[in-house]
Amino acid sequence: MDSNLEQYREEVKALCTEGLMLSCGLQNEMGIPYPDSYLKGLSGDVITKIKKATFSDKYQKWYNASLVTIKQLLPDRAADFVSAYHQDIKKEKNLSNFGIEDYLLGLTLTSYSKEHNNGFIRRKFDLQYQIVCSLRDRMDSSLFEIKQLLEAEMFDSEIDAAEMLAKKGFLRGAGAICGVVLEKHLKTVATAHNIRITKKTPTINDLNEQLKGNNVIDVAQWRHLQFLGDLRNLCDHDKTPVPTKENLEDLISGVRKVLKTIY
Repeated sequence: MDSNLEQYREEVKALCTEGLMLSCGLQNEMGIPYPDSYLKGLSGDVITKIKKATFSDKYQKWYNASLVTIKQLLPDRAADFVSAYHQDIKKEKNLSNFGIEDYLLGLTLTSYSKEHNNGFIRRKFDLQYQIVCSLRDRMDSSLFEIKQLLEAEMFDSEIDAAEMLAKKGFLRGAGAICGVVLEKHLKTVATAHNIRITKKTPTINDLNEQLKGNNVIDVAQWRHLQFLGDLRNLCDHDKTPVPTKENLEDLISGVRKVLKTIY
């Protein structure tokens, strides 16, 4: 667990450092001079690096890496992070839906000055940068360490065990393990999104419906979870047809996918 936590810390630290340089790059691209107080006390090499920093050619890589990490560590802020870049709104651009994507495409709000347009984009990026930097506080949360990292390692080990059982022909047992892992993970996801679980012992289907109802998952993910729930039930109930090797392969690979894509 310690090695995984340290890896996350290093990734977040790198994203924060890259974000700071992107902020400088954005300022350079917009031709905004640095106040003397900003550069005071810095070495010549650092000042040169700051003044040569770029934004447009490096932003997308930072955005993609940051979004993956935010979804893992701070899923409640993922929508805010995305909306600062892009919004699926098919109407005239205005202050509410103008984002970094528009800047990268060379678009502007014609009813505002260049300075105002630049200010909008700088504030949008600053929001993203602050969200990424807030991940450092998240990393120091004991709840995160226990519920996220420890569970992730435990779930991986249990799925590996299920895969071994399936290879030896213990298909129902392997399916039961996968079902337990999937239920536990969906409960953790619900908790991370502050979703109140009403049933004392919710099923995969119950959790699936709550996650869909709270817009945590989309229709495709909801259907996939329904399919995995059906496979789990096939393994759990003796009166149902005996699960096949292919059923278990689908269940194991499906649960692995859910662990990596639904947070």
